[in-house]
Amino acid sequence: MTPHLLDPPAPIGLAHRGGWLTDAAGRARTELENTAPAFQHAVDLGYRHLETDVHATRDGVLLAFHDATLDRTTDRSGAVADLPYAEVARARVAGTEPVPLLEDLLGTWPGVRFNIDVKADSAVPPLVRVLRRTRAWDRVCVGSFSQRRLERVRRAVDRPVAMSCGPVDAARLRFASFAPPLAALARHGVRYAQLPLRLGRFPVVSRDLIATAHRAGVQVHVWTVNEPAVMRRLLDAGVDGIVSDNVVELRRVLAERGAWPAAGSAAPA
Repeated sequence: MTPHLLDPPAPIGLAHRGGWLTDAAGRARTELENTAPAFQHAVDLGYRHLETDVHATRDGVLLAFHDATLDRTTDRSGAVADLPYAEVARARVAGTEPVPLLEDLLGTWPGVRFNIDVKADSAVPPLVRVLRRTRAWDRVCVGSFSQRRLERVRRAVDRPVAMSCGPVDAARLRFASFAPPLAALARHGVRYAQLPLRLGRFPVVSRDLIATAHRAGVQVHVWTVNEPAVMRRLLDAGVDGIVSDNVVELRRVLAERGAWPAAGSAAPA
C-alpha cells in the first residue's frame, strides 16, 4: 500500500517553495523562493514539511525550481530543459542564491519530508534516480498538475511513494460518494488531495468535499493560503494541511490551536 507520508498529528503546515523569509524589520522577502535560505528558514521555524517543484536540465540534472525558464527568478534566461546544468549552475536566484538540486535538499535535511510537484515530463526519470540514490521513498509526496505525468511516476518508481491526486483524481474525489470513483481512488493509491481554495471564482474546497475525502481515506491540503483568517476558516472546516508562503503566520495559527507538533522547535514568538 502507498505509505501515509503525512500521518497525524494533523493538521500540518507545508512551507510553499520554502516560504517567505523575514528581514530584520519583519518584512516578508518573497524573492528567494526555492532556495536554501528559504528552506533553512522554514526548518528553523520548526517546519518538517516543505513543498518544492522540480525541473530537469538538458543533461538530466534535477533542480528544485518552479518555472520552466530562468527568466523570472534568476539573473539568467532560457528554458531549463534546453540548458546544461553547467550553465544553470551559474544562475543566481534574486541575484544571490544558486538554484538547488533536489538531491541536495533531501541530503541537507534528512528529517524533513518533501512535497514534490513534478513540473515536466523530462523530470520524471531524474526524479526516480534521485529517490533511488537517496532512498527517500518514505519521506516524499509526489504531485503534478498532469494526471498523465503522475501515472508515469507511479509506473516508474521502484517502491511505492506517497502520491497526491492529479486533476482526474480530484474529479473522482468530487464524486467519491459513488462506488466506482471511490474504488478508483483506492486503486490509484491516492492518499492526498492537494487543491487550490478556488479556481478563478469557482470554489474548489468545501466542507462536503473534505468530508467525502475523509470517508475515502484521503487527506485534504489546500494551497496557497497566506491570509491568517482564511487559514483559520479552513482549519475550522477540517482540512488536514495548509500550504503557505506566509510561514510565520501559519506557524502562529497552528500554534494557537495546539497543532504545532514539530519536535524541538521553539515556541512561536
